[in-house]
Amino acid sequence: MTDLPPTTALPTPAETTPDGEAEAKPEVGVGPWEGELPVGEHWDPDLLRDGDRRNVVDQYRYWKHEAIVADLDSKRHEFHIAIENWQHDLNIGTVVRTANAFLAKEVHIIGRRRWNRRGAMVTDRYQHVRHHPTVEDFVQWAEGEGLAVIGIDIFPDSVPLETFDLPRKCVLVFGQEGPGLTPEVHEAAVATLSIEQFGSTRSMNAASAAAIAMHAWVRRHVFQQPVA
Repeated sequence: MTDLPPTTALPTPAETTPDGEAEAKPEVGVGPWEGELPVGEHWDPDLLRDGDRRNVVDQYRYWKHEAIVADLDSKRHEFHIAIENWQHDLNIGTVVRTANAFLAKEVHIIGRRRWNRRGAMVTDRYQHVRHHPTVEDFVQWAEGEGLAVIGIDIFPDSVPLETFDLPRKCVLVFGQEGPGLTPEVHEAAVATLSIEQFGSTRSMNAASAAAIAMHAWVRRHVFQQPVA
């Protein structure tokens, strides 16, 4: 791996503070490559020339997009994420962004194909997203892949996520904001898990629940932390 060289800082637009003083915005990314150009198929000549302002970790600075995806594909985790989308749920973009952060194998949209990508912050370009028009189609796919369908919601038969031994090969499913998991997904799930809460609200939004559940899988299978 070639070390990234010092880069030339580009002019940063200034904003005006309440007291009238100019305050520079924090700079994102890196400027053009300085020094001898690196050699390798994964380097993007345009980014090396112009700078890389994408929201990627330093390891992938100046890399071609397809090279980044290929490298991620070589080390993705074995869990998948699915979310139902019958009413254009605004949480989906954030779920995709979090799935990218935890390196989920794939994200699955059940129901409507279109979803609001704003919350994804362009991470959907690096995360595989698959569409299933119906719950039946999704369940058949999961069975064919040998994945345990794990629902995350509050039902009378839900068991605590905190003490459940998540299987390595699974797909964590989240329902629509408000109504939650549909009865069809609840019936198809081998288990439905709830997240322990201590405040006055009955539930948390799907994006928050997804982040907690993904992190629980990572703690169990990446850091080998036993369940209580």
